[in-house]
Amino acid sequence: MDCAKVGRLILQFRKEKGMTQQQVADLLGISNKTVSKWECGLGCPDVSLWDDLSTVLGADILKLLQGELAPNSPDAGKMEKILFYVCPNCGNILVSTGTASISCCGRKLKPLVPVPCSEKHNPTIQEIDLEYYVTLDHDMSKEHYIAFAACVYHDWICLNRLYPEQNPEFRMPMIRRGGYLYLYCTNHGLQKYPF
Repeated sequence: MDCAKVGRLILQFRKEKGMTQQQVADLLGISNKTVSKWECGLGCPDVSLWDDLSTVLGADILKLLQGELAPNSPDAGKMEKILFYVCPNCGNILVSTGTASISCCGRKLKPLVPVPCSEKHNPTIQEIDLEYYVTLDHDMSKEHYIAFAACVYHDWICLNRLYPEQNPEFRMPMIRRGGYLYLYCTNHGLQKYPF
């Protein structure tokens, strides 16, 4: 571990938070001289402090340990580049509109790669009362179900969470055609349907 790089990153995060060395030290239960020593590269935090330090600074522990940030490219605001992630442990659904470092339950997640909708997953879309009413002929058991559906346009997203043993149907606002419907099947992965 390069203590000088780690120290520069601690200093950067502390200043971004608008905190003094004393404030960081008080929150960690250490002296401000210890924080100063870290920032000067004359030592690194004890392993028992890393979790609390990352919380205080609002930083990723791995980035702190590496002592460097690799910033993402600015988000161009194109929803067509949306990426979906599903935590294999808890089932959380996470979304980014560009390259991101996403983790959940201590695991770094990879974005799901959509494939075209298969015959078994093609939705039926009806226009009812200024909404789209979407139904699917799909199993909804605890072992095999549609976990979410997302309607994505170039500047807008509507995400619907679905649960086992409920009907595979949902409504979404009728905005316009020309977007994509993403369906996530727990057995067959992410599928993409143009509409």
